[in-house]
Amino acid sequence: MKGELREARLIEGFATLADTLVEGYDVVDLLQTLVEICQDVLAVDAVGLLLADETGELDVVASTSEDPRLVRAMQLGAEARPCHRCFETGEQVSLVGLDGAPAEWSGFRDAAEELGFGTVAAVPMRLRETRIGVLSLYRTDTTALSDADLRAAQALADVATIGILHERVFRETDAVRTQLQRALNTRVVIEQAKGVLAHTHGVSTEEAFDLLRGYARSNRLGLHDVAQQLVGRTLIF
Repeated sequence: MKGELREARLIEGFATLADTLVEGYDVVDLLQTLVEICQDVLAVDAVGLLLADETGELDVVASTSEDPRLVRAMQLGAEARPCHRCFETGEQVSLVGLDGAPAEWSGFRDAAEELGFGTVAAVPMRLRETRIGVLSLYRTDTTALSDADLRAAQALADVATIGILHERVFRETDAVRTQLQRALNTRVVIEQAKGVLAHTHGVSTEEAFDLLRGYARSNRLGLHDVAQQLVGRTLIF
């Protein structure tokens, strides 16, 4: 691909990724877009993306082909091989000419060679010290990816990484907001329930709260649920 055309497609790719980083975007769709853009603008024949689970194990979540042989090769690359090393170190890993792969990589090497690949590169998905996965690039010849291609791949991976981490923070923050709002709503219902008990039992609001809490505990019910039932007149005691 000529320089100017490649640059234009790369800019278009970044714009496409940016369009996915909106509220409600689908993470899997983002990652699938990323691997397709990489195959389109970089000199590679296949691209895969692996994310780490809570235990640090890498799993394929997107690839440019659903050929089970390709997915298997990518998964093998995650098991103490190029992608695993990339994820563990946070550094790019390149393997030009699979014959030179370490002996312990033989399973991955055989699976990759069966598909006709001669060069593999793994690019970390990271933000400072946080690593979430690896972008793997495959080429059928035995020519190393250029520095420009690797820089472009890293930049694309960085954009996706920021999007995923932003979504995680948003989700966690949203969960905190929900919990706080529920606590505030519960407080309002409890105040209403205290008024109901104070009126029906002729006691102070402090005593009413003790009655409310005592009933909830003795019946192993949530304070919010008991208060809501009292206010809704579905519970009388």
